[in-house]
Amino acid sequence: MPGDDRPGDDLVEGDRVELRVGAPAHGGHCVARLGGPHGRVVFVRHALPGELVTAEVTELHRGYLRADAVLVHEPSPDRVAAPCPWAGPGACGGCDLQHVAEQAQRDWKAAVVREALARVGRLPADRIDALGVLVEPLPGGPLGWRTRVRYAVDAAGRAGLLQHRSHQVVPIDRCRIAHPALQDLDVTTRRWPDADAVEVVASTGGDVSVAVRGAASVPAPTDDLRGDDPGGVASGGARTQLTGPARVREVAAGRDWQVPADGFWQVHPAAPQTLVAAVLEALRPAPGEIAWDLYGGAGLFAAALAERTGARTTVVESSPTGVAAARANLADLSGVEVVAAKVEVALARRRVTGPVDLVVLDPPRTGAGARVVRAVAAARPRAVAYVACDPVALARDVATFADAGWRLAQLRAFDCFPMTHHVECVALLLPG
Repeated sequence: MPGDDRPGDDLVEGDRVELRVGAPAHGGHCVARLGGPHGRVVFVRHALPGELVTAEVTELHRGYLRADAVLVHEPSPDRVAAPCPWAGPGACGGCDLQHVAEQAQRDWKAAVVREALARVGRLPADRIDALGVLVEPLPGGPLGWRTRVRYAVDAAGRAGLLQHRSHQVVPIDRCRIAHPALQDLDVTTRRWPDADAVEVVASTGGDVSVAVRGAASVPAPTDDLRGDDPGGVASGGARTQLTGPARVREVAAGRDWQVPADGFWQVHPAAPQTLVAAVLEALRPAPGEIAWDLYGGAGLFAAALAERTGARTTVVESSPTGVAAARANLADLSGVEVVAAKVEVALARRRVTGPVDLVVLDPPRTGAGARVVRAVAAARPRAVAYVACDPVALARDVATFADAGWRLAQLRAFDCFPMTHHVECVALLLPG
C-alpha cells in the first residue's frame, strides 16, 4: 500500500539517525528528511540549516518525527557556544536559539516570517520580496532582557523551567535571559514546598515583585504558551504576593502605567515603546479619526492613538485584569471607552460599532481569526495595524483580509524575544 515501509517507520523514541538539516521552520526547529528529499519529515531542534548532525528521536507522529541534534558533525558558521548551560537537548525549553549567532537568529526568524506569508498567507514571492522582511533588533543585548518570568516548582520544591513540550521541571541556577534584578533573587536557590509556580517581575518603573501560585496552577508545555511568554507556566491557582507590589509601575509611550504583576505586559523592556512607534508610523493617525484597539490589554495602543486623534477611541478586552488596568490607566483621556468582552462577541453583537477610521489588532498567539477579520474589514476603516506574536497566525489572517479585498502594505518584524524562536510583527493592512 502507498506509504508502507517509509524510512523511519521502524524507529522508536531514543533512536539516533544521521541527518542533513534543511531550512528553519516555525517553532524553533529546522526541517530534515529521512531517506532523501522526499523522505519522512523530521523537525530537528538545536540544529542549523546545512548542518550534518546525529539526531535523537523525541517524538513519533503519523506524518513526521521530532528530534534533537545531539552531535554536530559539520557545524554551520553561524553556530556559537550557548551562553547558558541549561540550553540544549533535554534541558530548559525556553530558549530555542542559544546556539545561533545573534544576526543569524534574526535571519532565521525573517525566513520563518517569509515562509509563513508564502505558504499560509498565499502571497507571491515578488510581493514578499517587495515587503523586504527583516527582523530588527531592540535596544540591549540578547541576555538579561526578560522582565517577567514564571518558574515551575517540582515535587522536591525546587524552582526551574520546563523542558520543551513537557511538564518536566528543570532546576536551574539562574535564567540568563532574565532581567538582572530577577537573576539576583533567591528563587532558584531556596525551596518552595507549598508552591506550584513562582512569578517574578522587574518592571521598567523599578518595581520588583515576587508571588507564588498554589496547587491549582498547572504547568503547560512551553510551545503551548503565547509568543510573549516562552518557557513559562500556565497560572490558575491561588496567588499569594510575597514581596514587592501586586501592581507594578511600567513606563512606556510617554506615560506611566499601573499594571497587575500577573497581568499582561510585554516582557522585553523596550518592546512597548518599539511597538507603539511602529503602529503610529504605520497608521499615521490624524486629528478627529476614530479608533478601535482590539485585544487592547492595559490600553497601550489606545492611549497613543487617543492622544494624537483627540477623538473617540474604543478598547475591547476580555481579561478582567486587563479591563481594570485599561480603565484605570486611560481615565485621564476623554473619549476613551473600555468594553469588557471577547472581541468576536463585541463585534458580532455590535457592542462596538462604526464608523471607524483606524483599527489596532493585537490578538493572542492564535491570531484574530476569520470572524474578527471579516467584521473588521466590513467596518471599512482607513487602515489596520496588526500586531502579531505568531507569524503563521498573522499569515492566516492576512489571507482572510485578502479574501475581503484588503492588501498587506507593510510589515516590520522585531526581535522582542532574543534567544527564542518568537518574533513580533507589525503589519499594515489597507483596503483595495
